[in-house]
Amino acid sequence: MREARHWRQTGPGLLGRLRTRDPGLAATRRAARAAVVLPAVVAVCSNVIGSPTVTTFAAFGIFSMLLLVKFTDPMPLRIRSRAALALAWVVLICFGTLVSTRAWLATLSMFLVGFLVLFSGVVSSALAGARTVLLLAFILPVTLPAPLGELPERLAGAALAAGATMLASAFLWPRAPVEPLRQPTIDTCRALAAHLRAEAAHLRDGPGTPATAPTAARAAESIHRLRDVFESTPHRPTGLSTGARALVRLVDELTWMDLIARGGRQPAEGGPGICAAPVAVENETATIMDLAAGLLENPHAGPDGLARAVERLRGHLEVLEEAAAAQLPVYRRTARTHGAEDTDERLSSLDPSFRAQQLGFVVLRIASDVGLYAAAERRTWTQRLLGTEVGRLTDPLRSARERALAHVERNSVWMHNSLRGAAGLALAVAAADFTGVDQSFWVVLATLSVLQSNALNTGQSALRGLTGTALGALVGVGLIQLLGQHGFLLWILLPVAVFAAGFAPGAVSFAAGQAAFAVTLVILYNIGRPTGWQVGLTRVEDVALGCGIGVAVGLLLWPRGAAAALGTALAAAYRHSAGFLTSAVEYGVSRCATGRFPVASPADRQREAAAAARRLDDAFRSYLAERGPKPVPPAEMSALVTGVVALRLAGDAVLSMWLRQGDPHDGEDRTAAQHELLTSADQLSAWYSGLADSLEGARPVPEPLPYDVQADNRLVKAVRRDLYNERARTTAVRVIWTGDHLATARDRQSALTAAARRVSGGYGTGRKRPPLVRRGGTGPEW
Repeated sequence: MREARHWRQTGPGLLGRLRTRDPGLAATRRAARAAVVLPAVVAVCSNVIGSPTVTTFAAFGIFSMLLLVKFTDPMPLRIRSRAALALAWVVLICFGTLVSTRAWLATLSMFLVGFLVLFSGVVSSALAGARTVLLLAFILPVTLPAPLGELPERLAGAALAAGATMLASAFLWPRAPVEPLRQPTIDTCRALAAHLRAEAAHLRDGPGTPATAPTAARAAESIHRLRDVFESTPHRPTGLSTGARALVRLVDELTWMDLIARGGRQPAEGGPGICAAPVAVENETATIMDLAAGLLENPHAGPDGLARAVERLRGHLEVLEEAAAAQLPVYRRTARTHGAEDTDERLSSLDPSFRAQQLGFVVLRIASDVGLYAAAERRTWTQRLLGTEVGRLTDPLRSARERALAHVERNSVWMHNSLRGAAGLALAVAAADFTGVDQSFWVVLATLSVLQSNALNTGQSALRGLTGTALGALVGVGLIQLLGQHGFLLWILLPVAVFAAGFAPGAVSFAAGQAAFAVTLVILYNIGRPTGWQVGLTRVEDVALGCGIGVAVGLLLWPRGAAAALGTALAAAYRHSAGFLTSAVEYGVSRCATGRFPVASPADRQREAAAAARRLDDAFRSYLAERGPKPVPPAEMSALVTGVVALRLAGDAVLSMWLRQGDPHDGEDRTAAQHELLTSADQLSAWYSGLADSLEGARPVPEPLPYDVQADNRLVKAVRRDLYNERARTTAVRVIWTGDHLATARDRQSALTAAARRVSGGYGTGRKRPPLVRRGGTGPEW
């Protein structure tokens, strides 16, 4: 009774502490699987098959495939991923064995394979998470020179490992699928829906309705949680499947929708009736957001309700365009003078309509992506296993090519990390051959383990890795001295050591993981063919050499890591996004009148902006993942990153609006309107280029562009005639809405200016300040 009471008092506390260290018990599951499978397979290989080569490749295959890769997809996709991983192991083992007997060829091949494997992670987060396992499949054979006659034994060991790990992952404590983005996305959809309903009531009934500040605050809090989850991983959480890509696209779309929803204005004077069409659009968008949240939560519920709501929204948007033109004071032939005050009234009467048009555009995109995600989730087990896609956004191979080409650029952080890693691995292979160490595999593996994205983190990892390895070797040698060569006792200790080696890196520390791994190796090498304490000493020597190589490469190649490239990536993203918005405006104005040669759709500029945004995302999340103090406040950088999202999607909105234009040339002369829009777009693009220059340290942060009342006045005068022409009326509204999109991008300049100045240390525009990126040299980064 006393023991039971003691367990009730201490048990939950121990489990709670374990869950704190290991959320979801993910590391515990992986370590427990390895502790069962690895000793069993090693026992079969050593006692039944009797081949040291088969034993070595099976043991390292199981260790890496079970402990160093995390597949969190549904079970059919996990089986596919593990089968693909096994096939990759076969190819890499064959190639590694083929080149292993010539040192120069092994070194060159290590660089090429290392770069391809590391760089391929940009295509998919699944590939990024499997990089270490894929590299080990080549490192192991290339550092153990052997004739091709030994290849069948190596492949047999890999096949045993692949089969055992596939069965273990399916039947030994399988983990439920993990989608960290889904629940925050659902919460954000519902929070935005509640805010939109409150906004619609306020717009319809006037100031007497309940305040919208609480719903706006809840929506902002939910989007912050979503962005935190999205940016918390070192790799962009996406894959090549339709569902994975759709879910990631939702993050940017919801971010922009939150900016729109929180940027609402008060209803114009003239009574609630003027806002009837915008209110209908906002209410329908709220309905769609609730339906989207429900479909994300239960994809098998069916998309019919969402599809019907989308069709209703399209109808409301058509009514909105007609109502916007009819509600302009100028169309009602007012007798007022056309001064600045009249212009303000004309434009303010379009404010609710423009905001509703923005919301309608982004909600249609959200509904489309949610529908694609739900359709992907409704696939059968067999369809998932075979990789059958439904409603593809783009062809997976084309998507992979676009993602890879986006990083073939000298300032890409992913390119830097891939080249650094490949160079380090190749140098480790060459050094191991030159020094003639007994186990060159450990040298290369140590280099792979400690190389980080900057020199400081690499040095810290090397110190922790070497300390942990030395401590583990001492413990292992002590066990051997204490137990002698009693094989039975070593077999008893092996599962414990394997469990510790699998559990410690994720739940304790990197140094603890290295220590447990060293103990495991000492035990493994003394089972069957006793080697005594020498294996521990050899392990420490090899790790020391590998760590030294890792530190040298980290100091020589891009030592400042992501921090040095973040400002460049941010500047490039602003330049490309502003250029795309300008191109979208040029395309729009070329379609709305004769006398101007139609401009081709700016698809190339759109792709360039998307590629720059992906490079920025990788640089930003790499920067967040780096240990140590942050010279740039992450909150301010996040605000600047969000500004890129808003600018790029504004270009998408303008382009989509003009792509829907029915008759591009109706014979009207809109030269004046074209001139005003192009002038405004060019000014805006020049300002964002100036902001980009300031982020690179080339100039101070520019002052926000002032609001130009006269420009608005000229734009309204330029389209006044069209408002009396029933056929041209909607074109005039689109012209004004295009100007509103530019005005919205201009309105965000104040917040971006403030964030850029805080990032640069609080220096104003009239003072010399340190650049966000210091060009050249090895001095301070900021």
